[in-house]
Amino acid sequence: MNLNESILKITFLGTGTSQGIPVITCQCPVCQSSDKRNNRLRVSILIETGEDTIVIDSGPDFRYQMLRAKVKDLDAILFTHEHKDHVAGLDDIRPFNYLLKKNINIYATDRVQAALRKEFSYIFSEIKYPGLPQINLHTINDQPFYIGKTKIIPLQIMHYRLPILGFRIGDFTYITDAKTVSDETIEKVKGSKILVINALQREQHISHFTLNEAIAFAEKVGADQTYFTHISHNLGLHAEVEKELPPHINLAYDGLILSSE
Repeated sequence: MNLNESILKITFLGTGTSQGIPVITCQCPVCQSSDKRNNRLRVSILIETGEDTIVIDSGPDFRYQMLRAKVKDLDAILFTHEHKDHVAGLDDIRPFNYLLKKNINIYATDRVQAALRKEFSYIFSEIKYPGLPQINLHTINDQPFYIGKTKIIPLQIMHYRLPILGFRIGDFTYITDAKTVSDETIEKVKGSKILVINALQREQHISHFTLNEAIAFAEKVGADQTYFTHISHNLGLHAEVEKELPPHINLAYDGLILSSE
């Protein structure tokens, strides 16, 4: 699938839910599968524009995701929200600080920043211990902003009762942890050529799209191609679920790369 001119390459760093797959101690067919597409780290995505390298969410698997994808540079992290599976790996930006000799730009709402200050209080301490993560903190809301020449459009999403953000970059839209999306936000998403949206499981869930809800949302948006992410082991085996999906909708998997080349 060709990307728009704003993005050269997208890598799915993680496509799993908060527990990842396999789930500790679980003996279900998905967790025991030998198909690598059923092994899912916590949800995160890497966007390369040619000028900037951007990650959306740095969860508990961030260190390994950077190593696995052989990421050599990092300019910015965008945070969708403050839940642990989306922020816990922030400390692991330190090698980028040390080896590249630069701070990492962090983009987050005021509420997410407050959570980061609590979770990683030592980063913001007046006493700067050697080797601490070095960041430049940027406050975002529902207004578009730029990283270099790349325009980012925040998208207001509801994760049960928690307001979170998705992001649109050119013709690419990334949304995770959605349960409710307003008509106003849907209008901002329409026209996307590539849509990424969460599809947790088949059964109803209080704070995430089910498979059927994700399909309905994808059809409403009408993107050329849609990929589902934030997938739990309850959804089923990758190969089997793929057979059920409408044309132009696929399950994403860890390591999937979309490129403009």
